[in-house]
Amino acid sequence: MKFRKTALTALSCLALFGVAVYSNAQGNQLYTVVDGNKVDPQTMKGFRTWRSAACDRCHGPNQEGMVGPSLIESLKKLSKDEFTKTVLEGRLEKGMPSFGSNPAVAENIDHLYAYLKGRSDGAITSARVQEMP
Repeated sequence: MKFRKTALTALSCLALFGVAVYSNAQGNQLYTVVDGNKVDPQTMKGFRTWRSAACDRCHGPNQEGMVGPSLIESLKKLSKDEFTKTVLEGRLEKGMPSFGSNPAVAENIDHLYAYLKGRSDGAITSARVQEMP
């Protein structure tokens, strides 16, 4: 219990400085955000992947949906495995193309997930981000 209290205190201190560090269920760091729009280099790769694949054409510039669903809402429900399968294999019956043959997406799927999960979690407050110094 003492460790838990210390960990929560450390997280609270980080929050006071506008820093958010999020980890997955296995305890691996998923993304780091400062002031809502400055992200770690790996998450920045996810943002660049989002831009290069032109996902905004269907999901909107702020990931809030257009002809494709809101990714802000979808990533509250989808597991990482479900997200990965959807992006790489597509859902042609729903209009979602497969990006599995796109090396820029396939090689950066974890980073793309981190970026979009940060948006869905509300930690990344702006669709356009910049890399932390």
